[in-house]
Amino acid sequence: MDKIEHQTVATNGINMHIASIGTGPVILFLHGFPELWYSWRHQLLSLSSLGYRCIAPDLRGYGDTDAPKNVREYTIFHIVGDLVGLIDSLGIDKVFLVGHDWGSTVAWYFCLLRPDRIKALVNMSVVFQPRNPHKSSVQISRELFGDDFYICRIQEPGEVEEDFAQMDTASIITRFLTSRDPKPPCIPKEVGFRGIPYNPNLPSWLSEKDINYYAGKFNQTGFTGGLNYYRCLDLNWELMAAWTGLQIKVPVKFIVGDVDLTYHIPGVKEYISKGGLKKYVPFLQEVVVMEGVGHFLNQEKPEEVSEHIYDFIKKF
Repeated sequence: MDKIEHQTVATNGINMHIASIGTGPVILFLHGFPELWYSWRHQLLSLSSLGYRCIAPDLRGYGDTDAPKNVREYTIFHIVGDLVGLIDSLGIDKVFLVGHDWGSTVAWYFCLLRPDRIKALVNMSVVFQPRNPHKSSVQISRELFGDDFYICRIQEPGEVEEDFAQMDTASIITRFLTSRDPKPPCIPKEVGFRGIPYNPNLPSWLSEKDINYYAGKFNQTGFTGGLNYYRCLDLNWELMAAWTGLQIKVPVKFIVGDVDLTYHIPGVKEYISKGGLKKYVPFLQEVVVMEGVGHFLNQEKPEEVSEHIYDFIKKF
């Protein structure tokens, strides 16, 4: 880990912290919520040893990267703009892109908006959902799962932050990273996020040191930056109108765990297996469903995930 270099790069009006290691073709790793560059620690080490330059930023609002105060500065256009500015600043033309969770969503949009900058994409957990011209994803979530669905609960600025303030940060991180409940997460107001089961006995793939690293950073920054991504979902939907129906035209490999809650959202399995995803991602070349693996697959099964990434990108 001490071989990983850290630097700050000015991009798109913010200062972005990046972790990087290695030389060769560039792989850009995008983390999710509630995470940091650190989620890719295993992949940085293994793939750099195979001849790649691996770069993992703290995305806007996270860790040692700036967190603008305005909620409206967390649209997909801001986030993708940060990443285009980052690779421009580093003098990089094209990258292999790897995403997980919110990082997957950002990666899909990066490929939609700037396919000229992407050699190939390995995306995890979150499938590409084409824009519904009539309803935003928040509206659809509300109709499917009700007001307690976590995405709906996050919409009101400050509300979830107040809930989180009642809990120890390390226990919040532990709840998220170790949850293996495949049901759509609903968070009743009267119970809050404390209702997510908490098991202090960590799984073998997650150490107290790991939890403390995340908790230390979120204690400094709070969670608002990451939560603001959810709060811009309606705004993203409005702004993306011109891209309705557009396909993602880069080579793609998609990986998901079969215990991942995203895989159990009604209709997702069929969407993947019956050609729905392929319709909107025509250059989808491989789909991997990892047996017995949860949402944070890049940390739970680091060697296998690194192998899956390498086996795909080495073709290009």
